[in-house]
Amino acid sequence: MDTSGTRRAALIIMAVFFLQPLALGGWLALIPEVKAALALTKGQLAIALMGVPVALVPGLQIAGRVIARVGPRRVAGLFFPLQALAFLLPFAAWSVGSLFAALFVVGLMMAFVEVAMNVYAGRLEKREDVLIMNRCHGFWAFGLMVGSGTIAVINAGFPPQIGLAVVSAGFGAWAALSLPKLRGEEDETAPPKRRLRDVPVALVLIAAFMFVVTLTEGVMADWAAVYMAERLGSPGAQAALAVTVFSALMATGRFLGDIFKARFGAVWHARISVICAVAGLLVVIAPMPPALAYAGFGLLGLGVAAAYPLGVSAIAALDDRYEAPNIAFAATMAMGGFLIGPPLIGFLSEAFSLTVAFSALLPGLVLAFFLTRWLRPA
Repeated sequence: MDTSGTRRAALIIMAVFFLQPLALGGWLALIPEVKAALALTKGQLAIALMGVPVALVPGLQIAGRVIARVGPRRVAGLFFPLQALAFLLPFAAWSVGSLFAALFVVGLMMAFVEVAMNVYAGRLEKREDVLIMNRCHGFWAFGLMVGSGTIAVINAGFPPQIGLAVVSAGFGAWAALSLPKLRGEEDETAPPKRRLRDVPVALVLIAAFMFVVTLTEGVMADWAAVYMAERLGSPGAQAALAVTVFSALMATGRFLGDIFKARFGAVWHARISVICAVAGLLVVIAPMPPALAYAGFGLLGLGVAAAYPLGVSAIAALDDRYEAPNIAFAATMAMGGFLIGPPLIGFLSEAFSLTVAFSALLPGLVLAFFLTRWLRPA
């Protein structure tokens, strides 16, 4: 691929990353309203939120096999509209069980788009020798921010979510199918299944790093608005602003991530980020005026920004043949953290409080600091 082709591919895949989470951002900002409308306790909401991770565990593995055989462009083009439609289902729920079922469908649809766009970005970065993964995930965070910010600004409940879903479905499918074909794309056969002992140790430890950091990311995305609603005494736009601040600073960290990675290397970029996340979490849970919590959510956004893109780049570099299955495994771990964390925090907050539950994230972030050494290129 020539320089202009590489640039075009990079711009389109960044657009794909932006469009994928629009409806997700809207859903995250509307969780407090759905909780209130269904009169759910924190524990009941936690059970319902388990629908997505329960679906993602098998969904991501199936997606990895399908994408290795069919190619990421076609899979993303098909599943963008299905994912957008799925994000409307939670608003038709009438009980904990129906909300769980709706979110299970959401998880299945997300799995295919998630793996497809990361596989394409990883292949492009490796085969064309460019640094784009952090910026791709920066656009993902920006899309999440736009989705949640749209809900916060318009403050009209469910109707804006329909618009976000339509934009994501239409433009997302178009962008995915417009991606240039990479060398060997869609001409390869799926690799044979590996035995457990053949899985690289580095893959498991990098995925563990991604898991513990994205667990914090998922908790903040799902519970930041609920936390601020409790502290402010209102579930309105001011509470939803916490998600927007978190997403905005996460996007900023990712847009600058390729520069930091080139300057400091992957390991120190990750370590500085984890330290920033710990500082932000301490500000959020400290007994200070609620307004300062927004600064804490901003620091947390910066702190968790690097984990997923650095992890995907490191895993894509491990192996050429098992590229898609490796990324699917890492995505399973990372998205598992992103989506298992929120219900676990829900159970803890039901038993204690959200402040105590947030404090339980600290040991995982400390562990993440020591796992950063595995991000060093082989």
